[in-house]
Amino acid sequence: MARPWLHLCICLQIPGFYANLLLTQTPEHILTQTNNKTAILCELKKEHTGVYWYRWSQERQHFEFLVFSNTLGKATYGTNMSQDKFRVHEERSQSSYSLHISHLHPSDNGTYYCSVSQSSQLLLGSGTRLSVVDALPLPPKTTQTPVSKKPVLWITKSKAASRKGPCSPLVWIPLATGVLLLLLGLVPTAHRLYRLRRRLWLRIHRQ
Repeated sequence: MARPWLHLCICLQIPGFYANLLLTQTPEHILTQTNNKTAILCELKKEHTGVYWYRWSQERQHFEFLVFSNTLGKATYGTNMSQDKFRVHEERSQSSYSLHISHLHPSDNGTYYCSVSQSSQLLLGSGTRLSVVDALPLPPKTTQTPVSKKPVLWITKSKAASRKGPCSPLVWIPLATGVLLLLLGLVPTAHRLYRLRRRLWLRIHRQ
């Protein structure tokens, strides 16, 4: 088995180690809680001799070989990797495999890759980022916007009169009455002024 060469290929990142569309890996990101379990799916579109699983540790800055599963279902584990932690299941007649990870811990954080060997090249999946936390973040609270009450329109008599237009009787009759009363009030005053002016005129001419 070419596992040491493949492991060396990944660690040195030499040409031939690349992501390929022949492998479809899902999901892109997993956020889960401590002590839970999860699974990563890898779909293959080409013949192969087996599937390798690796983990890139951002903290330790290197790839870790997890497990290799051949087409017969036999699994070979990396250093300090156990069957209790990692299991590979064949989903559909050697075209789809899933990596099951149990007893999750924050130390399991990293990006997981499935890969196969084709023509002296290591084809790599797109990667699945696993984030294990002690407590999942709470969803944001949704606040309901209070329903605003529509203002009640109060119409007074004056507004009602103004809405009927300037030619409405409710408008011009009070105005005409007011003008008439004003004119009637001015008549005695005008008469007094006339008489006063007449007296002054007569007095001046007598002198």
